[in-house]
Amino acid sequence: MTPRRIAILGTASSGKTTLAEALAERYGTVWVPEYLREFVDAEGRVPVAADQIHIARTQRAREDAAAPQAGKYLFCDTTPLMTAVYSRHYFGGIDAELAVLADAHQRDYALTLVTAPDIPWVADGLQRENEEVSVIVNRLLLDELAARGIPYLLISGDPDQRISQASGYL
Repeated sequence: MTPRRIAILGTASSGKTTLAEALAERYGTVWVPEYLREFVDAEGRVPVAADQIHIARTQRAREDAAAPQAGKYLFCDTTPLMTAVYSRHYFGGIDAELAVLADAHQRDYALTLVTAPDIPWVADGLQRENEEVSVIVNRLLLDELAARGIPYLLISGDPDQRISQASGYL
């Protein structure tokens, strides 16, 4: 059985990882961590424009690799669409190959959850984002979803509330 891929999108420090991990535990399945964190840790730097396609490809490849181990759901802590949003913000546009990967969002994810930036913001190591940038990126994400006609569920509140909200749509 092919798992239903659940996209979990949001800005830095908005609870994506916590939600993905908790939902995977609740539903007895696996989740795919955000590759960007690993990239920043391994490289010791923030990505540049040329890194964006590698980050998105790797994120997608890890989803594909995790799918055979998943149960009914595969929870994805970000997707290439989020990489495209960051690329637009930080580098002024989305490269053509990244745009193709981001376009797959509409056909490949059964549900898109967006984590609201309503929890205390915590710096994330070398990540360059701060609370003010998170507000901007959140707006860009919501605009991108609207422009692509991608329906989403905004998840907010404390961790238990978020799990409950998401579970109501699974």
